Amino acid sequence: MEKERFEELVEEALARLPREFADRLDNVSIEVEDLATPSQLSEAGVADPHELLGLYQGIPLTRRPRGYAGALPDRIFIFRIPIEEHSRSEDDVRENVRRTVMHELGHYFGMDEEMLRDV
Repeated sequence: MEKERFEELVEEALARLPREFADRLDNVSIEVEDLATPSQLSEAGVADPHELLGLYQGIPLTRRPRGYAGALPDRIFIFRIPIEEHSRSEDDVRENVRRTVMHELGHYFGMDEEMLRDV
């Protein structure tokens, strides 16, 4: 899949966010990369770059101090190659993008892995 088409699917996933969540997105960037860097893999505790679909870096909303301002944006990375490798069709890619975006936004909103598994 062309990177531009993949980025469109990420934008589509963001556009489908319920308004109550979309309105709360603040100071966060969503970036598409082919694969995670060695540093990102280490941070996520993942050895194989083909297994990491997304990564959140930042301070979750629930942990931001009062007066939080002037900070660099939080970052959500969506990794194109692993998502494509875990998909059999464009519809699978779309669904895996949606799930990955939602998962990483869950971290942004303060959810840990256990909470996300329960959801």
